[in-house]
Amino acid sequence: MFPLLYLSDTASSIMQINLVLAIGMVVPLLLSPRNNLHRALLFGACGVLTIRYLHWRASETLAPFGLTLDCLASWSFFAIELGAALSSLSAFVILSRVRERKQEADRQANWWQGEAPRVAVLIPTYNEDREVLERTIVGALALDYPNFVIYVLDDSRRDWLEDYCASQAVRYFRRSDNAGAKAGNMNHALGRITETGEVPDFVAVLDADFVPHSNFLTRTVALLQEEAVGLVQTPQHFFNADPIQHNLGLSRSYPDEQRFFFDHIQPSRDAWDIAFCCGTSSVIRWSALEAIGGFPTESVTEDFLLSLCLKNAGYRSVYLNEALTEGLAPEGLREYITQRARWCLGQMQIARSKLGPFSRNNLGLADRWSVVDSVLFWSTTFPFRIAVLFFPLLYWYFNILVVEATLPEVLRYFGVYYLWILITLNFISGGLVVPVVNDISQLLGAVPITRAAYSGLFFARDRPFSVTAKGGNRSRVIVQWQLIVFFGALFLVTLTGMVLAIASDLFVFDDSGQSKVVIMFWTFYNLLVLGVTILVCIELPRRELHLGDRPERTYLRTAEGRVRVWIVGLTQNSVRIRGASVADDVPVEIEIEGVGPVRAVVTTPNVDGARLLLEPTPEQYQDLLKRFYTTGDVPSVTSTRYSALIADLARRLSRPQS
Repeated sequence: MFPLLYLSDTASSIMQINLVLAIGMVVPLLLSPRNNLHRALLFGACGVLTIRYLHWRASETLAPFGLTLDCLASWSFFAIELGAALSSLSAFVILSRVRERKQEADRQANWWQGEAPRVAVLIPTYNEDREVLERTIVGALALDYPNFVIYVLDDSRRDWLEDYCASQAVRYFRRSDNAGAKAGNMNHALGRITETGEVPDFVAVLDADFVPHSNFLTRTVALLQEEAVGLVQTPQHFFNADPIQHNLGLSRSYPDEQRFFFDHIQPSRDAWDIAFCCGTSSVIRWSALEAIGGFPTESVTEDFLLSLCLKNAGYRSVYLNEALTEGLAPEGLREYITQRARWCLGQMQIARSKLGPFSRNNLGLADRWSVVDSVLFWSTTFPFRIAVLFFPLLYWYFNILVVEATLPEVLRYFGVYYLWILITLNFISGGLVVPVVNDISQLLGAVPITRAAYSGLFFARDRPFSVTAKGGNRSRVIVQWQLIVFFGALFLVTLTGMVLAIASDLFVFDDSGQSKVVIMFWTFYNLLVLGVTILVCIELPRRELHLGDRPERTYLRTAEGRVRVWIVGLTQNSVRIRGASVADDVPVEIEIEGVGPVRAVVTTPNVDGARLLLEPTPEQYQDLLKRFYTTGDVPSVTSTRYSALIADLARRLSRPQS
């Protein structure tokens, strides 16, 4: 009788999974991701299924309460999972609305009467290479706004940079110390600008590695017509692949890790009036900065704190979801992890500050919720990712079950809940939430981020500010041995425990029933995630690549005459052509749209083309920078191409060190 009941139960669970899949296939045909009612229905269902799942976990899967290791393990894992679920529920509420301000920016374009408001463009810099700074400064000089002044704020006191700024007619500031890090650097500039008497109406902030599109100020200042708007934030886009994209070979099929936040979380936060500053690519009202005493220095994430300070003083932050700048994503795993650990630490410092959610201040309920939501995300998501890897080991080595459930129950409660959330998130985001890849992005920095979360939340001592390194030589394979040893050890311990438990009568725990099957599937998934994570820790060489490049027709001049060719690859220093056979080491001239005829030397020729080493004049070099970074729309992939992603992953897995 029992096998029949089990089969019936399994069939019922599979039917529920199939029903969710069927509804998921219909959703794109009937609903719109930009309709707030539709979003509320979808995320409302996510909330209901989450609560249903948690009720099942609490009532049917936990060990009996008592002084036992089973109870300690089972209840502690549930507590960690409950925290992560609360963070998800908060995110579902935020994502249930969305607001786009493109039409508002269109309506309010050129709202000023007479002379355009004056804008001070601040470019704070610490240790960036000349190549990085050149493209940012050249891009800023190409802004089409009629009234702005550029200030380069050098916290490394470099004479060559002062000379370069003078050659570009750009103003240069340096100070004697580095107190307050980036915020302190910008506050020093505000004081110097005040002393000159040339006080602007607005202040734009560009990180040293972020290049503005020519219409950056025109579009953002349009939203500052209303006096109550203190800040306009725009998304960050990247012209290079982040470490996960690059090391898995996914730069043309899977977006960067921050796309979900900038393209979907921030517009939803804007709908709740809790969008916040993200440092670069923002414009702030000068009078609002005066009202709050300048950029805050109490947190290493001064940008989020700036939005709270503005809100506390009666000003709003709004979000314009347009690609108006593009910058350099962290290229190495160390920099990637360090950056996120710093963001986490800064959020915890804010939670403890006078603008924390439970402090006496002028913040409204939504803003307090905004801080709580951020704290929940950093303090629960990453510890849960660690727990998911470690808790199955308790079963394989010590016969301790953390989840007592049958496979049909897991399908009915967890499967339905997880599948619907995937469907909903991918529907509103264009497929950005991909299992395994998404898990890796959280797992890589889980340990340092968890450490930063709880040390920042419970210990008030100051910690040194760490600048994210950008640029540099990335032309060779770099193996992150410390990370590989950690994740590799976890992989081996997990695999060994499961193999021993299956192969040896001593470790076969028959009394665990069907829960053993659940743990086994859980373990297989962990092994898959760990295996691919180890692959990501082998950092592949990089070359300059522009994801928006398209082949274009042009002319090549040689000693024999003028020939029509295709440009199939263009960088700041070289161009690859197809359609003509040319000799090695021969001087030529190639016409590049927006730049003109550029002198070059042929290198590495082949049967139907060659690579040319460019020799542009200084003016042509600046025109190349403008062409690459100051025009066009989104410079990178913004939605997942699943067929290409699978092919790219298969190619990368087949060549682990290529």
